[in-house]
Amino acid sequence: MSERHGIGGDPAGALELAAEVTALATAAGATEAETLVFAGESALTRFANSEIHQNVSSAEVFVNLRFVKGKRIGVASSGATDHEGLRDLVTRAREIAANVDELEDWAGLPEAEPPVPVEAAWSAGTATATPELRAEGARAVIAACDDARVTAFGAFSTDTEAVAVANSKGIRAAEKRTQSQLLTVTMGPDGGTGYAERGSVDATAIDAAAVGREAAERARVSAHPVDIEAGDYPVVLHHYAVVDLLDMLGYLGFSARAVQEDRSFFEPGKRIGSPLVTITDDGRNPDGLAAGFDAEGVPKQRVVLLDAGVCRDLVYDQATAARVGRRSTGHALPAPNPYGPFPINMAMAPGDATFDELVQGMDRGLLVTRFHYTNVVHGKRVVITGMTRDGTFLVESGRVIAPVRNLRFTMSYLDAIANVEAVSRERLCIRGMLGGSVVPSLRLSSFSFTGVTAEG
Repeated sequence: MSERHGIGGDPAGALELAAEVTALATAAGATEAETLVFAGESALTRFANSEIHQNVSSAEVFVNLRFVKGKRIGVASSGATDHEGLRDLVTRAREIAANVDELEDWAGLPEAEPPVPVEAAWSAGTATATPELRAEGARAVIAACDDARVTAFGAFSTDTEAVAVANSKGIRAAEKRTQSQLLTVTMGPDGGTGYAERGSVDATAIDAAAVGREAAERARVSAHPVDIEAGDYPVVLHHYAVVDLLDMLGYLGFSARAVQEDRSFFEPGKRIGSPLVTITDDGRNPDGLAAGFDAEGVPKQRVVLLDAGVCRDLVYDQATAARVGRRSTGHALPAPNPYGPFPINMAMAPGDATFDELVQGMDRGLLVTRFHYTNVVHGKRVVITGMTRDGTFLVESGRVIAPVRNLRFTMSYLDAIANVEAVSRERLCIRGMLGGSVVPSLRLSSFSFTGVTAEG
């Protein structure tokens, strides 16, 4: 064994490393062992005050070992891939396993399943992206902001990685993945701010100029915001706000562990949302940030979480699935994992309205660009508090008439999805809490705002 250099985006090299560590753990006395390897390169171009000011890149390998001895599990990780580093990793995981309590309901690692390649997880456009490509994107955003006389801040990132899982039960899963994200916050001279973002497996598919124009126009028209009273208003939520709804619903309710611990709103067959709301989780969705398998090497399954407002199914990892006698849906996070399975590739079904039609359907209400600093007040009811940010507008007779100061809200997201009365056709891929969601914009009949800000 020798230190590995340049695994980069090579799945075969990552899988070889994962299999080697698993074999070392088995030889060291593990009754079961699982190794997860992430090996890749990340690059980022930042801009501030409408100037590019930083370009950074890094290449690293992350090796995570789950060492099982009977019903005792030790987890250790390392970035060292030489002989000594791998031996030390195995030793640390073994020692942890020897000093922890048994997991009484431990059902073992998952069995091997045939891998299903996901071509949509990788793009040559991102894998070969250069600093010049990211700089061109940043300059396109800045140019749009210059035209609108606002200032641009933001970042354009690209990531290429090889992901591999090998366990002692025969799992051998490996694939190459890419992701990219361009986001910008814009500021005008008169208190206006804007925001826009795009995520994609393919960096060359991101229209940077369009992102810049969107955020610049939002900052321009949100200048000189006016006061408005707190209260319940019909709202149109832009894509950037909708992604927070999905993240919180996924985090608090669509996980099998949350249900098994009796802290979820989920009940099979129960209607919790508008008939216009269907939410799925599908790692193979080419419109999102695709991935073929989870951190346990189990192929990702398409799961219908909410079907026309009705609870249908949950996401499972090996442990939660074994408790109810079913198979994992491929939604495990890396061990040690206190959260349980998580839906990181969610999508909400599109509707039939344009964004303008969503706004035109309000007699008097608010248009919200995105939420900020959202926190959980009541988990089971999914009551969330937070702020609006980067463009909140008063709508009257179907027309945006004025920007308003940011508002604080306290709202059950279950009530929010029950109040959905129109959904946009257009959907965007937006990075969320742990992955990427594909979301439309929504019009809600009511949303509760509980306070106002003194400034902007």
